[in-house]
Amino acid sequence: MNITRINTYDDHRFSQEALNQHGCYLADGDVPIEIRIISQSEAVIKGEEAYFDEVIDEFRFNAEHITKFYDESGKIVKQFKDVELFKLDIDQIQPIQFFVDRDKLEAVKSFINTEEDVIIPVATHDGTYASLDGHTRLYLAYILGFKHVYAYFSEDFDGFDYFFDEARKRNIYAAKDLILLDHEEYIEKWDKFCDDYYMNRE
Repeated sequence: MNITRINTYDDHRFSQEALNQHGCYLADGDVPIEIRIISQSEAVIKGEEAYFDEVIDEFRFNAEHITKFYDESGKIVKQFKDVELFKLDIDQIQPIQFFVDRDKLEAVKSFINTEEDVIIPVATHDGTYASLDGHTRLYLAYILGFKHVYAYFSEDFDGFDYFFDEARKRNIYAAKDLILLDHEEYIEKWDKFCDDYYMNRE
């Protein structure tokens, strides 16, 4: 079974809310499944039920804090052990990314209204909390003047130490240091940086 996440914000097969949350997937090439977050730990899944388990597992790779999934009728589809969230001072979080995509920032603005809406996976490194994902949400929290966000501990990944060190070399120490780029420039600078790094490790 092949599950592909949709990373654009304009696709008639999905709701705009799910697209903005990056919760849209195609199973086996052309079967649309969408997941829409409705609280700090809950989401609604819509589509062909036979694919729910695989799509949920794919979705939780980037959103472990979502532990309860319901179908459109409100029936529980799948439930996981609760993930402990804790509050963090936004200036204490070290990004491991350098740039923010302007298009993604506009999409994230549609569902971030309070500090409770910003939930970031983190790991500790050299006595510092480092964000593993959610850098756009983190940057938006800074723009909105939030002093705190919510976080949960997650496993770091292959190359984490490298990206941590590279961010600091570029004077990226907090959300306020992230650099906002137009979408095309983001792809050119950030995606290429990541691709080059992993290609050279093969």
